[in-house]
Amino acid sequence: MTKRILMVMTSHDIMGDTGNKTGMWLEEFAAPYYAFLDAGYTVTLASTMGGQVPIDPNSLGDDAMTDDAKRFADDELARSALSSTIPLEDVIADEFDAVFYPGGHGPLWDLSDNQHSITLIENMVKAEKPVGAVCHAPIVLKEVKGPDGKAFVDGKDVTGFSNKEEDAMELTSVVPYLVEDELVAKGGKFSQADNFEPHVCESGLLITGQNPASSKPAADKLIALLGK
Repeated sequence: MTKRILMVMTSHDIMGDTGNKTGMWLEEFAAPYYAFLDAGYTVTLASTMGGQVPIDPNSLGDDAMTDDAKRFADDELARSALSSTIPLEDVIADEFDAVFYPGGHGPLWDLSDNQHSITLIENMVKAEKPVGAVCHAPIVLKEVKGPDGKAFVDGKDVTGFSNKEEDAMELTSVVPYLVEDELVAKGGKFSQADNFEPHVCESGLLITGQNPASSKPAADKLIALLGK
């Protein structure tokens, strides 16, 4: 039977008080999206508000346009899907075999404390289904509880956009949360590679990736989990 993957994305498009645009980082969507499709999976797209997912304009620059990002730019079907995502509140966890959260700075604002997202992840965890998140998206784990009532990330190997990477972007004072600090505060065993180098942690059915370069490796780990 075909595996069904849910990808959940941000609807937030403004970087704090700066007035600058943000949203989802394109590579973090495109690389996993095509990895899942190429593996023969059915992919459903959701976002906090539904409809068009905002794409961080910085992820559309020439230096950020990976092969997968270019594939997306030429893919009318994928662009249409990203413009008509279903609202997160309408998602039913039972309908999917795994969930994957692409990052970008947007999730720090609208997915960090989102009750629909928290409930979705907790339901996936109870059903023993894989949960993946990359770059800033591991912030979605901040308030998630495991079946034992403790913080879900407590004692788990995790990664995400590091404090050093946020410093390098000069956004430490702009963002509402630092992913590394939040995961550590909840008992996560946080590890990281050098800035912007690929790094993925797998802890049970939880897969986290550090940054954009970790998107495809994180998706591959999730595919491997689903293949077991």
